Amino acid sequence: MSAADTTTPTKVPLPRQAPPPTAPITPPGRRTSGGATVPWALLAPCLLILALVLGYPLVRLVTLSFQEFGQSQLWGFKPAESVGFDNFAEVLGDGEFWAVVVRTVVFAAACVLFTMVVGMLVALLLQRVSGWVKTLINIALVASWGMPIIVATTVFKWLFDSDYGIFNALLSKLPGVDMIGHNWFASGPEGLAVITLLVVWGAVPFVVITLSAGLTQVPKELEEAARLDGAGAWGVFRYVTLPILKPIVVMLTTLSVIWDMGVFPQVFVMRNGHPEAEFQLLTTYSYDKAFVVNDYAQGSAIALLTVVLLLGVIGVYMRQMLKIGEVE
Repeated sequence: MSAADTTTPTKVPLPRQAPPPTAPITPPGRRTSGGATVPWALLAPCLLILALVLGYPLVRLVTLSFQEFGQSQLWGFKPAESVGFDNFAEVLGDGEFWAVVVRTVVFAAACVLFTMVVGMLVALLLQRVSGWVKTLINIALVASWGMPIIVATTVFKWLFDSDYGIFNALLSKLPGVDMIGHNWFASGPEGLAVITLLVVWGAVPFVVITLSAGLTQVPKELEEAARLDGAGAWGVFRYVTLPILKPIVVMLTTLSVIWDMGVFPQVFVMRNGHPEAEFQLLTTYSYDKAFVVNDYAQGSAIALLTVVLLLGVIGVYMRQMLKIGEVE
């Protein structure tokens, strides 16, 4: 028997196992449920400011709409008396009010439609241009978006001026077209078409920037697979791109409806502070009733009806978003 056979074999120690993880120990006096109050504490200043800035005017608006409130009540010669729903009955029974409602809905629908179509086309175009062209377009979009509404309205007034407007001069360059001296605001439809162009011009940049960000999230693999299956450009957009962008499109459409239903400075400034009857929208109509006719109660009732109409739009938006969440 050799010496190598008489040696005692060496035992290799087993690797030491790590102890199982233990739950974190909550320090005495601190409760984990208290973390739920932190978000509310952070939101409290913002909620307080919103309550002061929006809450009081809304409560005052509701109060005025149920009272008789004119100049006599404003100056304190007469007390404000409650009249119940008389203001609403008078407003809803006025044919002029319903004409304004129809005009506002048609105007807002046209603005939203053109804004979304033009914004989508420009956003899709930005995906196919070179980097420096995209940069120039984005700079132009941000510059137009950042321009104050009053400045933009003044520029459009000059562009469509009947005597010195450059738009009439450019149209007159076309063969057989003579637009020199044409007054675009002589009729309501033409004047509202100009105001629609102004609203769309100011709203398109936000839509383009938002949709461009959404288009970066569309998987290229899905688009390539659709093309391999024989889908054309419209098929890829309809069955691949648009379904992915649907939440963004719904959000932008709802915001556009709310903004376009509340258009005021564009009409007010374009008509020099005195919009004619064929240019009246719900916002300007409420303003005229309150501050031109000095019937603050009816003006408040019209404004409150406008708020209720917009709340219906928000309700439709929330329903669509919940449906999208259930599908996903």
